[in-house]
Amino acid sequence: MKINVVGTSGTGKTTVAYRLAEGLDLPVISMDRLQFRPNWQIAPNDEFFADLRAALAATPGWILDGNDHRTREIKWRDVDMIVWVDTGFWRTLRQALGRAIQRIRTGEELWPGTGNRESVRRTFFSRESVLLWTLKTWRSHRRRYEQVMQDPRYAHIRFVRLRTREDVEVLVEEVRGRTEKT
Repeated sequence: MKINVVGTSGTGKTTVAYRLAEGLDLPVISMDRLQFRPNWQIAPNDEFFADLRAALAATPGWILDGNDHRTREIKWRDVDMIVWVDTGFWRTLRQALGRAIQRIRTGEELWPGTGNRESVRRTFFSRESVLLWTLKTWRSHRRRYEQVMQDPRYAHIRFVRLRTREDVEVLVEEVRGRTEKT
């Protein structure tokens, strides 16, 4: 199975991706890990796209964690399901803030090997702030995915929209039930 988990920063898409991966025994591929280099540098498009193609081709099934509409033709060519984690604005912002504060406190590296860590300065006083990104993209991501779900080019893909924690639990149980039967 090939699944792309999408949603605005802070919705919980990475958590959902790992829960699905556990239930399906599939690897998680992080688009952020492929795109971000040390010192918060963004990979050039040709490198990023090549790395994404290689990661998707490396295994017969995967859970892809990430958006980036520029890569849609690459990542959705063979995808079976799009899981859209679409939590409300205030919940999304609260989760993004909580995650940022936790990472600042622990000094957790966001993507192993990059040295990229959140800081008070970057989180609260920078144009590259994940909180600012969440504020700027929540509405546009929602509009984009609502449109994509109606696009006939993607009629072959199963779209699952998760709005609540209960929706997440139902999908995780569905996935577990599917793997127990095989």
